[in-house]
Amino acid sequence: MKKTILFVLMLTMTVAFVSCGGKKRSDILAESGENVAVDSASAIKPKYAKGFKVRYTSDGVRLVDVADPQKDKDKMPATYHFALVDKDKPAVIPDGYLKIEVPIERTIVMTMLQLSNFTAIDACDVIKGITGTKNLFDKDIKARVEKGDIVKIGKEGNFDTELIMAAQPDVIFISPFKRGGYDAIKETGITLIPHLGYKELDPLGQAEWIKYIAMFVGKEAEANKLFSEIEQRYLSLKEKAAQAKTRPTVFSGEMHGGNWFAVGGKNYLAQIFRDAGAEYVLKDNNTGGVPIEYEKMYATAAKADYWRILNSYPGSFSYEALKASEPRNALFKAFKERHVIYCNMKETPYYELSPVHPDVVLADLIAIFHPELMPKDYKPQFYKLLK
Repeated sequence: MKKTILFVLMLTMTVAFVSCGGKKRSDILAESGENVAVDSASAIKPKYAKGFKVRYTSDGVRLVDVADPQKDKDKMPATYHFALVDKDKPAVIPDGYLKIEVPIERTIVMTMLQLSNFTAIDACDVIKGITGTKNLFDKDIKARVEKGDIVKIGKEGNFDTELIMAAQPDVIFISPFKRGGYDAIKETGITLIPHLGYKELDPLGQAEWIKYIAMFVGKEAEANKLFSEIEQRYLSLKEKAAQAKTRPTVFSGEMHGGNWFAVGGKNYLAQIFRDAGAEYVLKDNNTGGVPIEYEKMYATAAKADYWRILNSYPGSFSYEALKASEPRNALFKAFKERHVIYCNMKETPYYELSPVHPDVVLADLIAIFHPELMPKDYKPQFYKLLK
């Protein structure tokens, strides 16, 4: 996609979406002990993602196991098992696995993160339905919606099953931890495929879900090549940030509905802070996210050097607006020293691009925490200091 390429070009690094040449054959040892001949350029082997595993049978079937990356059995006690089989190719399916013929031709996505995976590997043609277009920037997807090639099926918990059926999806990608409303969809008989990328605690683990989507659309080689480039850039930037002589402290979030929902110390964002050469104030918190009372948050973050905020503020967000929303916000050191790190989702395609470009997010944060480590003419893509 043009915008993705533009973002990476601004980092002076080019992303290539397709890799067709130089394929080699190698033996991939399946967990069953079989030696399975798989094209090494197309073999999917998750390195950072914890939410899915892949094995290959002797006849080329991809056995995909999907489970909660955070291993929260109370929320998701089940593990999903899919057998991805090339169309028109005979195959033996192990017990307990649901057969899915690939590549799929039509699907519906429920979240921007899922959409980001499809756009990253240039597979938007198969998308026939989305939940909505709020804060959507992608011109290609918008054009498809306007033409009727992609339908809006409604919000989670209030889906239009008639529109879903009209889209004729082979499968529907869902986020089983969200508000849901999937019972009505289940009655249609359409196969629901869980996508748990947002539950990953490692930024590269979240980005690696492009490989998961690639298996369903037949773009494994492209996804492997793209992810390898993302990984190399991310690790290079992380190594650069490790050279910083100081490590500022940072906190995140805002007050909403009487509570401050802060990302936990295990959250992928907390990991990006650390990789960018900063210390997250809730580093000892072992959750992905937690609601905190204002007084407790202030006691924890009052003297933090930086404050990260992501919202969809209508109009121009400012320190005055931040103070107006909660007068006590002005008491934080980061507010007083004008060290608020800000991204407005109404102005930036954050959720369309950041899940598959943690390297760009990392670069933005390094430029803020340690500007001496980045080029003087670096232009941030998502985050910048609020003026």
